[in-house]
Amino acid sequence: MKIALLQKKFYENKHLTINKTVKDIKEASLNGAELIVLQELHQNEYFCQSEDVKFFDYASSWDEDVRFWASVAKENKVVLVTSLFERRTAGLYHNTAVVFDKDGSVAGKYRKMHIPDDPGFYEKFYFTPGDLGFEPIQTSVGKLGVLICWDQWYPEASRLMTLKGAEILIYPTAIGWFDDDSIEEKKRQLDAWITIQRSHAIANGVPVVSVNRVGFEKDSSGVMKGIKFWGNSFVCDPQGQILVEADSNEKTLYVDINHERTKEVRDIWPFLRDRRIEAYGNLLKRYCD
Repeated sequence: MKIALLQKKFYENKHLTINKTVKDIKEASLNGAELIVLQELHQNEYFCQSEDVKFFDYASSWDEDVRFWASVAKENKVVLVTSLFERRTAGLYHNTAVVFDKDGSVAGKYRKMHIPDDPGFYEKFYFTPGDLGFEPIQTSVGKLGVLICWDQWYPEASRLMTLKGAEILIYPTAIGWFDDDSIEEKKRQLDAWITIQRSHAIANGVPVVSVNRVGFEKDSSGVMKGIKFWGNSFVCDPQGQILVEADSNEKTLYVDINHERTKEVRDIWPFLRDRRIEAYGNLLKRYCD
């Protein structure tokens, strides 16, 4: 199966950004991609840099957005992983990945479970933690374990997706650094981001697909300068070997995933077999005093 990852920047407004994204989806489809993955909150700027109620209006087009991306998936005959701002009712919003199958139907959705609250990443102001659990989404190209950004730091999330049959772990992402950070600190952050996701692939014996946005986005509140999204989207195999990776520029990445390779690795490294589930009860505690 050929997968395409669209690593893109925000283009001034939603309309222009979507047009450029659709163009790249069409190109990826013509190049044989069956599964196309978009980055986190790909329709707009990363608005969580500040706390401002005006940005809740972005979720008002939820139904329209779902219909639109369904038509894009159907027109291009691809399985499409999107990341949208969901409004359930006033005061209740989610950061939601919607997966569309090749016929434009909604194969399933995942609401982001782990919500960060850090300088420049004030997501708790906007998003309610997901209530759909860690459930893989069945599609015509396989069972997808879709998680979102901050979820990628938690081994419990990737493990539960795998235990429920996910064949691939997918992480739409929006992560970057501040220009005032030192070169050494930037390198540490990027290395940690790549390493933790590769570890999920290794521990669970499944490929990992991670797609991040790029470009500098100014903080509209003026409190901070803004975020430089570092890109570096990548795909690694079940042993953590990086198959394809990008730099910090816009790029469409292509990679072929072989499910037979997953079986081979999991037969050789049977980590699921040797789990001591009877001894893991403390994982349900916040902290063991």
